Amino acid sequence: MDDLVHPALSRPRKRAAAKAPSESKAPSKAGFESKAPSKAQFESKPRSRASGEDAKEPPKRNLMKKSAAKPKLAALTAPAIRRPSRAEAEAAVATLLAWAGDNPAREGLRDTPARVARAYEEIFAGYQQDPASILDTVFEDVSGYGEMVLVRDIPFFSHCEHHMAPFFGKAHIAYYPDGGVFGLSKLGRLVDVYARRLQTQETMTAQILAALDARLHSRGAAVLIEAEHMCMSMRGVRKPGALTVTLQFSGPFKSDPAEQARFLSLVRDRR
Repeated sequence: MDDLVHPALSRPRKRAAAKAPSESKAPSKAGFESKAPSKAQFESKPRSRASGEDAKEPPKRNLMKKSAAKPKLAALTAPAIRRPSRAEAEAAVATLLAWAGDNPAREGLRDTPARVARAYEEIFAGYQQDPASILDTVFEDVSGYGEMVLVRDIPFFSHCEHHMAPFFGKAHIAYYPDGGVFGLSKLGRLVDVYARRLQTQETMTAQILAALDARLHSRGAAVLIEAEHMCMSMRGVRKPGALTVTLQFSGPFKSDPAEQARFLSLVRDRR
């Protein structure tokens, strides 16, 4: 996030801007060099505050039940950029292999760029999936059930957006239905949509809760994620086994400490 610089703040840095052309003249490696996307392609435009929408935000309760909640989901997704070709992606992998100190042309690494490109299609498939479509089906014939629904211990794998190192763990999701429930597998699919992207655990927790509130018209939801981050376990401070816990509440879970305690008690009960 520190790399994103507001245009208004970039003018005084004339010396830094002058160095950019010399940095791009790296020695070419035949067969492995691709045209890297410019930094500007990854920067999102600063949000305009000219309209009155930001100055006067509607109550959260209304946002959950109106179609206006849909842009809230879009705001939590990555900005659109030009997608490089498969050949460019494979060339980038080969360049990284050479930069790491190995020979991409040797037998063991010859097909690695293609394998990595195929693996990325699966690992980051969440960018091609719409969370709203997963939560479209609601079952109303539940004989008036209105108590908490909890699905806990949902396993997931994701990748830290700072180091592209894996982090993995379990998600626990609860909600109070309002007029219907949805298939239990949908919660697992919702977790995967957001996990199969470059993420931070905090953002992923907020995205899952926003999707629940916007699409399920529930009376309230709770999301708790606990995960181990390889960027902390295998590099840097190197503290394997350390868990990061994030949680987000809405509705009665947010306003009533007793509901929070009930949710946490059910999550921790391993009988």
